[in-house]
Amino acid sequence: MAELDVALIGAGGIARIHLSAWTALGARVRVYAPDGRAPGLAREFGATAAGSPEEALRGATVVDVCTPTDTHREICLAAVAAGAHVLCEKPLALTTADAAHVAQAAAAAGVRLYPGHVVRFFPAYARLRDLVAGGALGRVAVARFTRTGCYPTWSPWFADPARSGGILVDQMIHDFDIARWLFGEVVRVHAHTAGHVTAPAPMGAVAAGTAVLTHAGGSVTQVVGVWAPEDTPFRTTFHIAGTGGTVSHDSLAAPGLRIVGGAGGGRADGIPAGDFGQSPYATQIREFAAAFSGRGPEPRVGAADGVEAVRIAEAAAESARTGRAVTIHRSGENEAIEENAA
Repeated sequence: MAELDVALIGAGGIARIHLSAWTALGARVRVYAPDGRAPGLAREFGATAAGSPEEALRGATVVDVCTPTDTHREICLAAVAAGAHVLCEKPLALTTADAAHVAQAAAAAGVRLYPGHVVRFFPAYARLRDLVAGGALGRVAVARFTRTGCYPTWSPWFADPARSGGILVDQMIHDFDIARWLFGEVVRVHAHTAGHVTAPAPMGAVAAGTAVLTHAGGSVTQVVGVWAPEDTPFRTTFHIAGTGGTVSHDSLAAPGLRIVGGAGGGRADGIPAGDFGQSPYATQIREFAAAFSGRGPEPRVGAADGVEAVRIAEAAAESARTGRAVTIHRSGENEAIEENAA
């Protein structure tokens, strides 16, 4: 992948993980961050620090956006205008309109845009996708996903809904995306939030969200997200029930994935999936890099998926604000995005 010239925008925790993956692929990387942390991060990985966004983007074939959510739209549009492919950390933008605008701009410019929905690359979720798509669980009736971690007080913008969208848009969007990936389009959302939702977040802050998604095919998904006090271990779970069997996952359990039933009604073996092996972030970037360089197929997540994830999260935020269920209407812009990108 030495032909990839990457402009990495941002120097926080996720930027460090991305930079490690790009370095392992042999890409040339320039790092820019407005907070002055770029030189230290670049030096650690043998990359180059850029003194301005323009310097970082100059000559880049790929721009990797690892900045607060409220900056994504403008950085992505600048990257597209420079003729670069784009990897943007989730979510693509704070609103569906902005996410669709970025996706349409990339499609019109003939560059690739991929959202960093890394959960699709975690082994347990990839295995779940295979089970559902392969029909091993039969017709799925109900699914439940949970995601718990400590409140992200290390960066104050997370606690400001105007910058991050809050727990529904920032954290729970992972499972909104997974639910749609597995069970199809979401047509109705009913959500609720509780806890601390304004900046700054004090030590010990807690926030929680819950959302019920109704899919066009009839399946119902519950998504629960928690930002908990400091030292809370990170944990994800899911439980899926279908006419052919059930599958459960707990990231803190061993085995991490347990399947009961399956195709033909037989009993499948439990699979110890501790999400070990290659980092899902490295898997994600390797898949994106192959597509960026024209040496691989389209990745398992694309621009239209990023737009739809924001659409679901925005509907959930509206539902939580109003206390009413929200019906999702689509205008067909994703079809145009996919057609132009093909």
